[in-house]
Amino acid sequence: MNQAPKPASHRPGQVRIIGGRWRGSKLPVPAIDGLRPTSDRVRETVFNWLQGEVAGARVLDLFAGTGALGLEAASRGAARVDLVEAEPRAAAGLRDTLARLARGDDAPAVEVHAETAARYLARAAAEGRSWDLVFVDPPFAAGLWASTLQSLGPVLAARAHVYVEAPPTAAFALPPVWRRHREIGTREAHACLYRVGTD
Repeated sequence: MNQAPKPASHRPGQVRIIGGRWRGSKLPVPAIDGLRPTSDRVRETVFNWLQGEVAGARVLDLFAGTGALGLEAASRGAARVDLVEAEPRAAAGLRDTLARLARGDDAPAVEVHAETAARYLARAAAEGRSWDLVFVDPPFAAGLWASTLQSLGPVLAARAHVYVEAPPTAAFALPPVWRRHREIGTREAHACLYRVGTD
């Protein structure tokens, strides 16, 4: 989920999965305040950056919204994807999408968690869980970057990647062990991929 809503006439009705087993599959974009899925162009760039890192990875998509980021990772061979979404209608939409896509014994392991990112991260840290790739794309108006990024430390695997999408003017502190790996900007958003630890 991303920023403040656009006028209904400008809100995309759907986005598509770009690569992998579900390539071309459409993901509906419900009319929910704050929901702005990462564009196809930006997602294609991000997953080009991540070539070789997604297959077999454990992936966490916080503020999942339409699931465009997490489901793209699942489509491209992630071992497991956890989609965290607190908005009830968006979470229900994610479950509907999974029921449509994830059929068969060889379907990727994807689970929807209908709760806030803060609550989910606290429980995951207590349980000792960790992920190799985390997507952080909260509603732009909520200003949740700083608190979310600081909460990630206990759940990041060694040399994990963290993707952060924010408005171009957003400012927040990063944990000292994070290194900027790649970035791309548009008029509406700044997307950055970080690597945890040193290369």
